Amino acid sequence: MKLHYSKILLFFLPLNILIRASSNEHNKNKPYITPHTSTTTSRVLRECDIQTPKYDNDAEMKSVKENFDRQTSQRFEEYEERMKGKRQKRKEERDKNIQKIILKDKVEKSLEEKVEKACLKCGCVLGGGVAPVWGLVSGLWYATWSQYVATTLVKMATDKGIQKGLEVGLVKVTEILTQLLKSTGAEIPTIDVLKVITAGKFTDDITLHGVFKTINIGMKGKFDVDTYAGFSSAVQSIAQKSSLNKSYSTQAEAVITAFNRTKEGVLAGGAQATSSLTTAIIASFVAIVIIVLFMLIIYLILRYHRKKKMNKKQQYTKLLKE
Repeated sequence: MKLHYSKILLFFLPLNILIRASSNEHNKNKPYITPHTSTTTSRVLRECDIQTPKYDNDAEMKSVKENFDRQTSQRFEEYEERMKGKRQKRKEERDKNIQKIILKDKVEKSLEEKVEKACLKCGCVLGGGVAPVWGLVSGLWYATWSQYVATTLVKMATDKGIQKGLEVGLVKVTEILTQLLKSTGAEIPTIDVLKVITAGKFTDDITLHGVFKTINIGMKGKFDVDTYAGFSSAVQSIAQKSSLNKSYSTQAEAVITAFNRTKEGVLAGGAQATSSLTTAIIASFVAIVIIVLFMLIIYLILRYHRKKKMNKKQQYTKLLKE
């Protein structure tokens, strides 16, 4: 066993010498290669070295950090200057828009206020001044007209009726006397003469018998002689008969009918005028009331829309300012 180990050791020693000699010979045949040694110190921070304080005292690292901070600050300042200009420009545009909105709002507000005030004044003037005054004037006018209808118009209608009835009555008197005096040949005064005798003698109504009585009273003996004696006697005889209207009912009815129709016609015209006046007064008063209501409605509508628009403008202005 010992012999075996000793042989191995003896064999290993010449083998090692042989290998070394062979290696040296081989290296002599190859060119010499100088290993590259980096002369630049790498400044790449490793993740594990971020928190290590060994770079704090490094002058080059401090220079890099200062340069980075300076460039970053400069860029932030340039960005801030650009943004400041843009902000100022936007602020000026916003202020201009706000001023335009405020000016437009003032113009619209002024116009709407003027229209509102005009409508309100018109409504107040019509409702508080014109309508009461018009009502008072119309009431006085209507009262005056009613009094006129009750007195003057009735008197006028009666006078017109008497005038017409007298015309018909004188015609009928002439017809009756002509028929009675036909055989005697007595003359009859003309209707114009009889009108002079009977003028202004009737006040309330007129009848055929009343016409005869008025002629009899108005003659006063003027026709008792000469050719009119028969006429005077006939008139005196007929005037004394109370049943004349029955004896000459047709002629008497004609006189009464003429009187009544003429009087009613005048009163009807007055009533129509009164009705037209009443209708005109009522229509004018209603028109004034409608105009007043219309003005007030316009005023309320404009006021509501103006307030609504003002609220929207205030909200919009507030949003722009924010």
